[in-house]
Amino acid sequence: MTKNPQIIKQRLARWNSFVEDGSGTFMFHVNFPLPKQEAAMPPAPPLWPDRAKERIERRWAEYEIMCKKAELVDDDQVPYLNNLTGTEIFAEAFGCRVHRPDDNMPFALPTIHSAAEADDIMTPDLSTSSLAYLFDIADELYRRGGSDALMKTVDAQSPMDIVALIWDKADLFCAMIETPDAVKELAGKVRSLVIQFFDEWFKRYGATFIAHYPDYVMHGGITMSVDEVGAINPDMFQEFFRDELVSLADHFGGLGIHCCADARHQWSNFRELPGLKVMNHNAPPTRDAREYLLDAVRFYGDRVPVLPVGWIPDGNPETWPAQFPEGTRVILDVPAENVSSAAAIGTRLQELRDSLDSASDN
Repeated sequence: MTKNPQIIKQRLARWNSFVEDGSGTFMFHVNFPLPKQEAAMPPAPPLWPDRAKERIERRWAEYEIMCKKAELVDDDQVPYLNNLTGTEIFAEAFGCRVHRPDDNMPFALPTIHSAAEADDIMTPDLSTSSLAYLFDIADELYRRGGSDALMKTVDAQSPMDIVALIWDKADLFCAMIETPDAVKELAGKVRSLVIQFFDEWFKRYGATFIAHYPDYVMHGGITMSVDEVGAINPDMFQEFFRDELVSLADHFGGLGIHCCADARHQWSNFRELPGLKVMNHNAPPTRDAREYLLDAVRFYGDRVPVLPVGWIPDGNPETWPAQFPEGTRVILDVPAENVSSAAAIGTRLQELRDSLDSASDN
């Protein structure tokens, strides 16, 4: 942790007020490089189970650099321990083979090609599954960081998104119409494993954490990617996705969602989810990023803060908050060239936020 833990306490309090209490106009991270001599770290190993020791050393080095940065720039970034994974982890636990390229993220290969095969799949035991080694990595990082350190959660998708990794999509989308009960039964098995995993995760590392993607603080709840909704209609969202998301929000105490699909037709379904705390839309390549993300921010209004990814507003960073619709709440990622420019941006945005929040209170 940083040499000044009060810095982190203040940032956590701001996140809690913003996400949980619905107060404040915006949050922001300033992303900047350290000088090379201060940013040395081990090479990034591939995300393979047999490279666990190397993964630990790399993630620990990243954490130490985040702690340095937290003392240099006054923004809202909270250092975290990162047990980075690909999307394959839960699908692998259900028997999927995993392709692990040398130069890219691992990914699962579908193991189910029919409803009959789906019926035969059993929910694995967490302690003996392929997920177990992830706790070994996280345990060591948490031991080094101490009980005050925050953990970033592993890359988790919604149960139905995991089903879409396990079950070959060419058959799955037909099965959602022809044999929907088989799809829902498998999704229920997946949901059971996801709950087991994160019950244990939060028991070990605490329920205040950094979202799996992008970076923001959650005080309770769970975050996950919900991307397959881009390929279905709103009624199918209601049938296959809504209940499982509501169930997870109820169980964990809230929900943060990442969606990188072209899913404008599902925005109403997302917005109406009980317990939704933060929404992240990435601009899909098929859309004008500025228009898409401004529309998303406007759509969620002050009800749910949005972290828009894929468009950088024009002009100096202190003009960015004014470029979003009035009455909306956003989380900004601001680039900077170096430490000095990052520090100046942080100071200006803090002053602007104090002014805007004071005006809002009055």
